[in-house]
Amino acid sequence: MTILRHIRRVAVIGAGPSGLAAVKYLVAEKHFDKIDVFEKRSSVGGTWNYCPGAFKHSSSIPVPQTNPNGPVDEPIWQSTGHKGEAQQATFVSPIYKYLDTNLPKELMRFSDKPFPADVQALPHHDVVKAYLEEYAGDIKGHIQFETEVLDVRLNDSSHQNWNLTTKNLHTGLEKTNSYDAVVVASGHFDVPYVPDIVGISYWNRKYPEVISHSKVYDSPEPFRGKKVVVVGSSASAIDIGSQINAVCKGKLLISQRTESYLLPSTSTDRIYRPEIVEFLPSNQYERAVRFADGSIEEEIDSIVFCTGYFYSFPFLSSLNPQLITDGRRVRNVYEHLFYTENPTLVLPVLNQRVIPFPIAENQAAVFSRVWSGRLSLPLRDQMKAWEDSLVAKKGDGTSFHLLPFPLDANYLNMLYDWAAKAEVRHGLLNDGKGKQGTYWGEREKWLRSLFPKIRQSFVEKGEERHKFKSVVELGYDFDKWKREQPE
Repeated sequence: MTILRHIRRVAVIGAGPSGLAAVKYLVAEKHFDKIDVFEKRSSVGGTWNYCPGAFKHSSSIPVPQTNPNGPVDEPIWQSTGHKGEAQQATFVSPIYKYLDTNLPKELMRFSDKPFPADVQALPHHDVVKAYLEEYAGDIKGHIQFETEVLDVRLNDSSHQNWNLTTKNLHTGLEKTNSYDAVVVASGHFDVPYVPDIVGISYWNRKYPEVISHSKVYDSPEPFRGKKVVVVGSSASAIDIGSQINAVCKGKLLISQRTESYLLPSTSTDRIYRPEIVEFLPSNQYERAVRFADGSIEEEIDSIVFCTGYFYSFPFLSSLNPQLITDGRRVRNVYEHLFYTENPTLVLPVLNQRVIPFPIAENQAAVFSRVWSGRLSLPLRDQMKAWEDSLVAKKGDGTSFHLLPFPLDANYLNMLYDWAAKAEVRHGLLNDGKGKQGTYWGEREKWLRSLFPKIRQSFVEKGEERHKFKSVVELGYDFDKWKREQPE
């Protein structure tokens, strides 16, 4: 077993949900002398910081975009609206104007902070942002806002600590400081993936601004009266598609390689096609594409790729072995969290198809205990063997980090149990056991298993959905269901 000692100075990159959870649990250990958070935006929340549509329309996405080391987003300077105050740094976020979460608030919450009772069952994005502002209230003193991390690398001489270089976005001033451990909580919604399909480059030059990505989607209004194709089967594809379908010309075209786990392709109000295999030449067709079944659609006005994002950490490019190659997963990690070569580096919430907030805090409970010396890790070879076995089981691509239910519940509870094994230390919460995270029992697992149906029920309420404040009001009552089960 490996026990990490002498970790006193910790850097956290990002003040989104996983970064905030990291600080909460690091502080709760009462062990670390210095906890610095570097956030490039002007407020907490990470990707939950809504970027107005006007800023999105002025940004461009490379077509195709197949490089995980794509261009780093530059700040967009936005006036605060207060006379005499400086502008604040804004970055394009995939949050869009009419976004409600896909998750019921009963599951989305951190363990020690419920959402307000009067909030709709699946909260609107501005409610989530306010929730995160409140959650961060007691730790904001650790955060340096509008500060971008440029480079993180191991100290050349000792290889025992990390040199972290930052830039103040207002002044341009760069600084380098040394830390014993680093939490990479910068997320993975920065570099969009747009596949390199036959003919797409020429087509995009011929018909500029027809092809876009969900990252720069804000509202359905620009698609009114247009013939639209939405590519993808993710949650964003379903929600964005539903919004566009209400205003577009004719039925919305949905291009899917695989059927969505959220909405079966049996809806009669839209047309389903397999993946696009070719963007057809303009000297033979007018804005046309060919699908895998041979069918062709012409006179397309807009194509929105809801095809996800690369994992990308450009400030960690010096690492050897590498974290990122093709960007489809993160390499050299143990339990989707610890960098196996040097576990004083962690990368929380790499997983997809999960409920992020509780995963973030349970992971933070583990690595904060490891770094304070209360928990041990396996030897490096054992950690590497874990990764190799998962690759053998799930493949070496995007599926590596996928944890669809019940895998996410099992992982969440494994982390909770792992943290609970930590050495008891006098002065900590819970009689020396430390700050505890989230454990899912039968109720939570039942809700998690039903969340696609819960979401569909919520969406089907239309504008009335805002009146429903809980999953029980939507018809999902665990206590009633439990009473009706046979002994």
